[in-house]
Amino acid sequence: MDHKELTGHFLELIRRASTVVPPDVEKAIRQGIENEGEGTTAASTLTLLLENCDKASDASTPICQDTGALYFFIDYGPDYRQKQLREAIEEATAEATANYYLRPNAVDSVTGKNSGNNLGAGTPIIHFHERDEDGLRVRLMLKGGGSENVSLQYKLPDGRLKAGRDMDGVRKCVIDAIFQAQGKGCSPGVVGVGIGGNRDTSYSGAKEQLLRDLGDTNPDPELAKFEAQVLAEANSLGIGPMGLGGKTTVLGVKAGAMHRLPACFFVSTAYVCWAYRKAFMSVKGSEVSYD
Repeated sequence: MDHKELTGHFLELIRRASTVVPPDVEKAIRQGIENEGEGTTAASTLTLLLENCDKASDASTPICQDTGALYFFIDYGPDYRQKQLREAIEEATAEATANYYLRPNAVDSVTGKNSGNNLGAGTPIIHFHERDEDGLRVRLMLKGGGSENVSLQYKLPDGRLKAGRDMDGVRKCVIDAIFQAQGKGCSPGVVGVGIGGNRDTSYSGAKEQLLRDLGDTNPDPELAKFEAQVLAEANSLGIGPMGLGGKTTVLGVKAGAMHRLPACFFVSTAYVCWAYRKAFMSVKGSEVSYD
C-alpha cells in the first residue's frame, strides 16, 4: 500500500472516531435510559446525548467540540515500518484538522501557541507494537481534556482512604476517583484501571483498557469480579448523567494488572467521558476494514 492510500485510510479512521459513536457505547447509553425510567432528568439527559450523536453522524461532524488528544495503538507486521506509519498518521491528522473532523488541540506548553493542526511535540500519541503477522491492526481513541483532568493516580497504601495493598484497596481508589469526578468529566463515563506497573506504565495501561468492548468480560476471573463490583458501587453513588443525579454514573469499568516493584503499588484511573470515541482499523495487503 502506497503512502497516499495509507494516509487516506488513517484519515477515514480519524473521521469515524470523531463523528460516530461506537455501537457498544450507544447500547450502554440506551440501557442507561431504560434503567433511569421514563420522565426522569437522567433519562432525558441521556436521550439528548444520543440525539447529539445522531446529528453528528448524519453531518459527519464531531460528537463533541473537544475532539481531544489522539491515542494510536498500532500492531504492525514486517511489511511496515514505524517511520512510514508515523508520517502517514501525522499527515492524516493535519488533514483531519483542516476538514474540521478535529479541533486544533495542540498547544505549545512554553509559548502558549496552538500549532493549528494537532501536530507538535508528543502529539499525536502513538504506541507501536511489533508482531510477526503481516499487515496492521490500529486502535484509535480520542480523549477529551475534561475527562483527562479527572483521571487520577494513587499509591498504596493510602491512609486517607484506609486503602491497603490489596484488591479492596484498589477498589477504594477507583470509587474515590469516580466520586471526585462527580459530573466534571461529563458523566456517564467509562473508567480504565491500571493496577501495578510504574508511574507511566500504570497510566498507559489504564488508557489501553478503554479500548475494550463495553460488553466484554475480563478473562481474569478476579478482575471480572472486580469490574462488576466497582461498576455496581459507582452507579449507586447517585451522581448520574452530568452530575444531575441518577443511576447511571459510569457506563463501564475495565481493569488490567501489571507486575510492580516491591516498594511500589500504583493504581491509575483513566476516565473517559460519555463521548467515548474509539475506532479500529485492520489492513491486510490491499484489504482494509473498519470496526
